[in-house]
Amino acid sequence: MTQFPGRAGEAETQPCFALPDDPFSEAPVSPRAFIARIEQLGPWLPDDPALPPVGVAVSGGGDSLCLAWLARHWRKNLLAFVVDHGLRAESAEEARLTVQRLTAMGVPARLLTLTTLTKGPGIAERARQARYAVLAQASREAGCLDLLLGHQADDQVETIRMRQEAGSGPDGLAGMGWVTALPDVRLVRPLLSVSRQALRNTLRQAGLAWVDDPSNQDMRAERVRVRHSLLVQDTRHTLWQTGVKAGAARMQRDAERAAVLARQVTLRPEGWACVGPDLPEPEILSGLIRCVGGLIYPPSPAAVARLQTAGQEATVSGVQLVRGQTGWFLVREAAAMAAPVPAETGARWDNRFELRLPPAVSGEGLRIAPAGLGLERKDRQGWPARFCATLPALWRGDRRVAVPHLGWCLEEGLNQTHFLFQPPVSVTGSGVYGWPERKVDQPHT
Repeated sequence: MTQFPGRAGEAETQPCFALPDDPFSEAPVSPRAFIARIEQLGPWLPDDPALPPVGVAVSGGGDSLCLAWLARHWRKNLLAFVVDHGLRAESAEEARLTVQRLTAMGVPARLLTLTTLTKGPGIAERARQARYAVLAQASREAGCLDLLLGHQADDQVETIRMRQEAGSGPDGLAGMGWVTALPDVRLVRPLLSVSRQALRNTLRQAGLAWVDDPSNQDMRAERVRVRHSLLVQDTRHTLWQTGVKAGAARMQRDAERAAVLARQVTLRPEGWACVGPDLPEPEILSGLIRCVGGLIYPPSPAAVARLQTAGQEATVSGVQLVRGQTGWFLVREAAAMAAPVPAETGARWDNRFELRLPPAVSGEGLRIAPAGLGLERKDRQGWPARFCATLPALWRGDRRVAVPHLGWCLEEGLNQTHFLFQPPVSVTGSGVYGWPERKVDQPHT
């Protein structure tokens, strides 16, 4: 654990500087400039303790700790979430220290500990997914509609370079969005135009210390290798401009795709999509497959292109393309659905459905699993048996007791139970990308 102590003294007495036009400037960031930027990323709830707080994800490193310090100049009603991944012996101590620093800063903090991660292949991606899952859950429990993330300009160009090398399409080259809408919470990244060094200089200027994770120097990690390859200033600026242009183009495409979807496609609460008599272009078809399958990442572009060109029933990434009497449908593949999970309010199943039990109903002894085959024709509300087999159902032992989407119920009290179809990613993007850089007109203090 490496500590970086700053100078002592109240943060408010330190010199402040504007948010730079140059995303790789090393000048400390002014709280006023930060406030001007984050207000443009609203709408925001009023800063009222009677309302849900704005969440802040804080690792304890220089980026996220600086985000918390800047955010507390913006509003009082904040709640920081500190995730301990449990992958290093020092991580628990670092997490506790970060909670203490946030508390001293005037930002309430909640410690979230992961216990299921193990070292091994793909640990960076597994840790990232686990972190986002626990942050989303904590945000739901606290009622947070928005979660601030500390990604900065260097993170952005590293992401763009990695996607270039992976052969990403034009959407991927837009990098991370300033705003990303998830089913329960908005992810907001207000520091994307600020360099890593500028954030650390801001903390030093404010007399604050942070924790540096040694894994950020591990050359076995792809991102660390890319980071070291981007030390040339011109390269970073070129990648930044690539992201700005790609982001503007992505938002335009997202708007056009949304218009097509509104005219031609119906996304059903049962979790399947009615596509119509003609298959849409591969990019739109990809978004629908991603949604129906509960996928974090889009399916293979080549596989989707082949599916669209062939125009035949097939399966891609756990989703079936099925021809019905009124046109094409996308339905979850029964064999690809998740294993059963205990039934309790808020439980997510198959990464798509969230259970809501009535207050008087206990989920004890119940589990969530696919409805499966065997429902009588009269109970299927006109839908094919293979469609209804993919619906979430409540089971008690080996006995199916409720299929809420069909209003089918064998036990008293479960008729008020329902499942919300909440895939992790929307069909079309609704994020903000490629923010135009502009000077913040303000005096320095």
